[in-house]
Amino acid sequence: MEAKATTIEEFRVHNADTGSADVQVALLTKRINHLTEHLKQNKKDHASRRGLLMMVGRRRRLLDYVHSHDVDRYRSLTQRLKLRH
Repeated sequence: MEAKATTIEEFRVHNADTGSADVQVALLTKRINHLTEHLKQNKKDHASRRGLLMMVGRRRRLLDYVHSHDVDRYRSLTQRLKLRH
């Protein structure tokens, strides 16, 4: 729970922000990274693999939204999260 709060604190756009696209992308990235490590050890966990693919798709759609509204914010976000764009 503390990790989630620190992620929200780090990526929020304004003081009362808890659900902007930036925060959602950052939280999804943390979950994706964690699940990727899980799947490296548990290769036959296909249910989790499907969930991972759904999360990656959701993150892609959110990143497309940010890119269409503010390109500089998109570049900053992908650089901070170390994502390819």
